[in-house]
Amino acid sequence: MWCVADLDDNYITRMEDVLEVYERPYDANQPVVCLDEKPIDVRPGSAVEPGREARRDNEYERCGTANVFCVVEPKAGRHFTFPTPDRSSFEFAQVAVSLAMEYPEAQTIHLVMDNLNIHHRKSLVDVFGAEMAAEVWDRFTIHRTPKHGSWLNQAELEIGIFSRQCLGNRRIPDIETLRREAKAWNRRMNRDRVKIA
Repeated sequence: MWCVADLDDNYITRMEDVLEVYERPYDANQPVVCLDEKPIDVRPGSAVEPGREARRDNEYERCGTANVFCVVEPKAGRHFTFPTPDRSSFEFAQVAVSLAMEYPEAQTIHLVMDNLNIHHRKSLVDVFGAEMAAEVWDRFTIHRTPKHGSWLNQAELEIGIFSRQCLGNRRIPDIETLRREAKAWNRRMNRDRVKIA
């Protein structure tokens, strides 16, 4: 269920900015890319015996959580997932560098994301220093969804698609398995150029 906040001037300004960037025609020199993240439980499933259906048990050994940064360029059908051990400024900085490298010829990369505390230049400065942080961050034109307006971010759709098609109802036993499965899902989605219209 989505919680829509009061539609004050700030909310409307940010909403209109995000909607305007989505309305632009596709331009490879100014790609529109959406980013969000999803926490993932990492825990082994119960062993399945031949002739017996797989079962879920409320008791399990929790191996912790992981995080997946989901990124989509909706009009081009480009998909990126970055499974990470956590949702930290270090991990976000790594994702930002990877995204900048994916678009070496772009004049600017329009990046739609929320205002999470790690989604800022400071994360890159803390990891890479001011000079490299500026070099990477300045590749992006940031478009922030309003508070309680993450439903405007098409990366939310990407997270839902990734969750259903890649993760399903399975338990992921470790981050290595999560990375392998995410990589295979990305290859298929990018091969088929699945777009969000």
